[in-house]
Amino acid sequence: MRGLNGKVLRALGFALVALLVCGVAHSQTPAGTWQPLKNAPPFSPGTALVLTDGTIMVEDYGPSGGGSSNWWSLTPDNTGSYVNGTWTPRASMQSSYGPLYFASAVLDDGRVVVIGGEYNFGSQDWTKQGALYTPKTNTWKVLKGPSTWANIGDAQSVVLNIAVPKFALLLADPFNTQTAWLNPGSLAWTLVGTGKSDRNDEEGWELLPNGDILTVDAINSPNSELFNPATKTWTSAGSTIVQLEDPSSQELGPAVLRPDGTVFATGATGHNAIFNTITKTWAAGPDFPNIAGEGQYDIADGPAALLPNGNVLCVASPGVFNSPSRVFEWNGSTLTEVPRPPGAVGDSSYNTRLLLLPNGQVLFDDGSNDVEIYTPSGTFNAAWEPTITIHPSIVTHGLTYAVSGTQFNGLSQANAYGDDAQAATNWPLVRITNDQTQHVFYCRTHGHTSMGVATGALKVTTHFDVPATIELGPSTMAVVANGIPSASVTVTVK
Repeated sequence: MRGLNGKVLRALGFALVALLVCGVAHSQTPAGTWQPLKNAPPFSPGTALVLTDGTIMVEDYGPSGGGSSNWWSLTPDNTGSYVNGTWTPRASMQSSYGPLYFASAVLDDGRVVVIGGEYNFGSQDWTKQGALYTPKTNTWKVLKGPSTWANIGDAQSVVLNIAVPKFALLLADPFNTQTAWLNPGSLAWTLVGTGKSDRNDEEGWELLPNGDILTVDAINSPNSELFNPATKTWTSAGSTIVQLEDPSSQELGPAVLRPDGTVFATGATGHNAIFNTITKTWAAGPDFPNIAGEGQYDIADGPAALLPNGNVLCVASPGVFNSPSRVFEWNGSTLTEVPRPPGAVGDSSYNTRLLLLPNGQVLFDDGSNDVEIYTPSGTFNAAWEPTITIHPSIVTHGLTYAVSGTQFNGLSQANAYGDDAQAATNWPLVRITNDQTQHVFYCRTHGHTSMGVATGALKVTTHFDVPATIELGPSTMAVVANGIPSASVTVTVK
C-alpha cells in the first residue's frame, strides 16, 4: 500500500522527455519497439482488461488521479490494429464507487468483476464496494463483497478452473488470512481456505497448470504457498531461496508462468526467483541491475506480461516507489534490458501497467495520455498455438456457434501485477477475417469449458456470437489465446 503522490503526478500529465537507453545485458535477438497510439486517450488511463470481443476496457483515474467510476474502450481498426484504434466511453459504475488499486477479472461468460479499492475517489478507505459489468448491454450492477468482511481494498483475485461452483472467482481479504469465492451464477460469496501462513496483504496469485494457485508470502518471507481449490487448503511451496519481499514496505513484484512450466517471480529487493511447476522447487534467478547514479532496480509493485515469444516483459525501478523505470525481458536464461517508452523516465514501476493484446503486442500506460504499444521481436513456438478441431463452415451474422480444439486457454494468465491489478487473458478469442477486404472482426466469446492454463490435449469448447456488422462472404477464422493465433480455418459468412 503506497501513497498517492506519484500517481497524481502522472494523472496530471507530469512528463519528462527521455532517451532510449542501452541494455545492461545483451540479447541474442533484437529488442522490440515502441510506438504511441495514433489517438491519445482523452482521460487518465489505468488498469486495462481485454474483453472477449477483442476490445480493451480501461479504467479512468479521474482528474485527481485517485480513481473514478468511469471506463473507456479502445477498439482496434478494421485491420485489427490497436495502434490505430479509437476510444469510446463505456457506462459508468455506481456514483459512490471510484476505486484505485482493486481486484478485477473477466468471467467465463464475458462479464467483468471490479471489487475493492485501496482508494475511492482519492480517499484511502480500503472500500468493500464492487460492481459487475455486462459488456453485451453496456451496463453495471452493484456487486457486494462478502458480508462478514469490513474491508477489501487492494485485494488479489483469480478465476478458478473448477466445476462447482463453475469457474468461481477467488478473492483475498488483505487484512487477514481469509479468502472467499464468488459463484458467478448466484453471485453468492462463500468463505473458503484454511492453512494460510500469513495475511494476504501485498501478495499476488498465479494460476498453475494443475489448477493450484501459487503465492509468494509478503509477511512470512521467503516462504511461498499453494492453494488447492479441491481441498480448499493452503500448503507451503517452500522457500524462494532469495528474499523477494522488501521488509520495510512488504511489497513484492509480479509473477508470470512461462510456456516451459516455470514461474518467473520478481522481487522488491532486486532479487528474482524461479518456481518449477513440475518439481515444485525454487531456484534463484538473476538480479535486476544496480545502475550507477540510480540504484538497485527492483519491482516494488509493477507489471509484467508474457510475450508470444515466451519471454516475460517487466517494468522495474530503483528502490520502492522511485523513478525512473526501465524495461526488461526474461527469456528463461537471460534478463535483458530493452528500450523503454519515453514516459517511463518519470515513472516508478507501480505507476505503470502492461497488457498483452490479442494481436501479440503489449499496451503500456502510466496515467498519462501517452499510451504506447510494444511490438516484441521473434515469434511463438508452433507447439504453443491453439488448434481448431471442430468448427462451423457457415456462420450467419447475429447468431451463436461453438468451436472446439486444444490450448484455447493459452499457456499462462499472461498478465500480472499482484494485489493492485489483475488482467488475466487465459480464455479464447475468435477472430474472423474477410478474404476480400482483409478486414478483421472479433466475435464475442462466452461459455468456455475451461478456465485453466496449459491444458495440453484437453478438448476445450467456446461459444461465439457473430457480430451484426461483420462483412459477408468467404473468410478465415482463428482462435486466439494469449496473443497467439491458431492456424486459420475456412468459413463463409452469410
